[in-house]
Amino acid sequence: MPKVLTEQQIADYRRDGYLFPVPAMSEAEAGRYFGQLQAYEADSLGGLVSAVGGAARFKNHLLLTWVNDLVRHPAILDAVEDLIGPDILCYTSTFFVKEPNSLEVAAWHQDATYFGLRPHDHVTAWLAFTESTSESGCLEFLPARNAHRQHKHRNDAVAHSVNGGKQAIVEDFDLDGAVMAPLRPGTFSLHNTLCIHRSAPNKSANRRIGIGISYVPTSVEHIGTQRMPAMLVRGTDSYGHFELEPEPVSDLDDAARAAHEEAYKAYRANYNEQLAWHQEGRGL
Repeated sequence: MPKVLTEQQIADYRRDGYLFPVPAMSEAEAGRYFGQLQAYEADSLGGLVSAVGGAARFKNHLLLTWVNDLVRHPAILDAVEDLIGPDILCYTSTFFVKEPNSLEVAAWHQDATYFGLRPHDHVTAWLAFTESTSESGCLEFLPARNAHRQHKHRNDAVAHSVNGGKQAIVEDFDLDGAVMAPLRPGTFSLHNTLCIHRSAPNKSANRRIGIGISYVPTSVEHIGTQRMPAMLVRGTDSYGHFELEPEPVSDLDDAARAAHEEAYKAYRANYNEQLAWHQEGRGL
């Protein structure tokens, strides 16, 4: 029996590749996470995470105990378990921030393109810290209608992208039936790694902030040339396909900083390798 999702919700996700909204926490609790992010920006980053960019956006669950708690949030993991089973790795986490009246967008793309994970069982939980609306640039999903496949992308295809690769799909596809996915603070969406999605600029007067958490079952393998790290967040790992990452003991301690630095180096190296492979037509 599913833990939190209904059989219909699971069927909808299998067919279309996405599901929203799913409740995780109260708006007050989401506000506390927003406050912790603001404190991290002010006290440690010396600027907004959107401006600092780079490693500051990625895998903060290795650096900060409160982000580690977040990627292990029971309500999120229960929904993810309903989709991929009880043995779960967190492959990465990413802050997605659009400042008020800013130009940042995400073009139509698929997360699978540069991750190098097979089979395509990777699911992203996108949790809203602040209100995410059509005005502020919420996610927009394209129903797969059971036609899940990898599309051809090009890197550096769009300016002002919230995605590091600035990637976009560069082949024809049917845009019929695209669905806006607004979220209240404390709710999240789920989308499969092959789900085609995008987001528009933030035209509102408020920051649009969310965290995308990438989960895979422990059975998933990485197809790149190097062994990749991931954190076991539920169940057991009987496969050993990934180097298991440590939880942070305290915020920004030396061990946490070292683990984060190594993980980010591996993430970037893998990204560049997968980009080159994709340009060669591998995996299409």
